[in-house]
Amino acid sequence: MISDAQLIEMVKQARAATKERKFKQSIELIITFKDIDVKKGFAINEVVQLPKTSSPATVCIIATGDMNQKAKAAKADTVIGTEELEKYGNNKRESRKFINKHDFFLADTKIMPVVGKTLGQLLGPRGKMPTPVPFDASIEAFLERFRSCIKVRSRASLSVSSKIGDVSMEDSDLVINAHTVLNAIEKKLPNGEKNMRKILIKTTMGKPIKQAQEVKKKYA
Repeated sequence: MISDAQLIEMVKQARAATKERKFKQSIELIITFKDIDVKKGFAINEVVQLPKTSSPATVCIIATGDMNQKAKAAKADTVIGTEELEKYGNNKRESRKFINKHDFFLADTKIMPVVGKTLGQLLGPRGKMPTPVPFDASIEAFLERFRSCIKVRSRASLSVSSKIGDVSMEDSDLVINAHTVLNAIEKKLPNGEKNMRKILIKTTMGKPIKQAQEVKKKYA
């Protein structure tokens, strides 16, 4: 697997290859694959918990009753119940805006059927169907976990891109996150790292930085 030193050099080059912007740019990891037949339904749809974070993911909790109150007390980014679900279910334009504002959705197991009925057609294709939360689960623990997670998703494609942090983070922390994502993806490939063709790093608005030559040889 690619070394820390090689990834750090790529991160440094990615920073240098982008101009200053008025917003905080993300640092993205791109992996291209080889020797995989995408026509046979190859897909990656993983939730990966990053060890280092600076910008927590936004989490919406869908629940009623006691869980609804616990979610508000735990300061979830958004908490809605069945009444709001019905409202969004009747207004697709507003529901799209609402869904796009959140990275992850959690839902009380009791109302998962209602979620599927009202928003399933919009959440499903975006890979954002809620994770069920048992009635006796710790809401705080679920929030802590998902706020440090990213979604790594690729369907019928020979590449995948995922955010591993932003430009405010230390290079060493970005490298730790990069290895975490690489390890997670490697486990989902038919032949592990042998299916990885290239590894690249880029900022949101910058150009992709290719891996060092010695790494290219390993994955060529």
